[in-house]
Amino acid sequence: MKVLVIGDVVAKPGRLAVLERLQDLREQHGIDLAIMNAENLAGGFSITPSLGEQLFAAGIDVMTSGNHIFDKREAIDYIEKQPRLLRPANYPPNTPGSGLWVGQVKGIDVAVLNVMGRVFMPPSDDPFRTADQVLQSVPSEVRVRIVDIHAEATSEKVAMGRYLDGRVSAVVGTHTHVQTADETILPNGTAYLTDIGMTGSYAGVIGMNAADVIKRFTSVTFRRAEHASGEARICAVVINIDEVTGRAREIQRLNLSHES
Repeated sequence: MKVLVIGDVVAKPGRLAVLERLQDLREQHGIDLAIMNAENLAGGFSITPSLGEQLFAAGIDVMTSGNHIFDKREAIDYIEKQPRLLRPANYPPNTPGSGLWVGQVKGIDVAVLNVMGRVFMPPSDDPFRTADQVLQSVPSEVRVRIVDIHAEATSEKVAMGRYLDGRVSAVVGTHTHVQTADETILPNGTAYLTDIGMTGSYAGVIGMNAADVIKRFTSVTFRRAEHASGEARICAVVINIDEVTGRAREIQRLNLSHES
């Protein structure tokens, strides 16, 4: 089974890049399952139902997220109605939505888990203990298991990869918007990448308008940053997984320029 995971999709430049290139990527790499992180989809903050459904209709199968998922009020109702949109599983138990999706793709049982780190991040429960608990609830016949750890600290992501090695097919990181070059297959068969990187405009600061972000660092009168425009790139990873054992065969990092 071939799985495509697209890193943090930021605002209109990222959305357009995914909409315009997704089918080509699916065909070129023989993709069976397409996942993307959608927490920055709407103007760089959260998601709206119309944008989410547009991406699902375009060929995205599951969306993960992170600390910005509830920045827009409409995301609360949407995530309760759309089981393929995930939020971190280690949010408090009464949080709307779910951190786990289990389903079938081309007759193959698949699980996608979303957790959030705690180092330099908003308060949340222990992602390691949460991953243990959630994975215990996944039926044993579901061998293909993908984990998105949305975290700031590299050490926390690497630790999660090692912690889950052999228990899941892949652990991939999101949140920093900067792609790392450490893709590997861990000793017990889990594919790992510290951060997939950002899909969006590289003309600003991690997808946002440079002047707005610089103002935030240099002044107390800053405004909320708008998204940047131009110089779009698609950052993603393709993982080849043995659907019988759940072990990864290969991991390939993608960093592609895109012009709308």
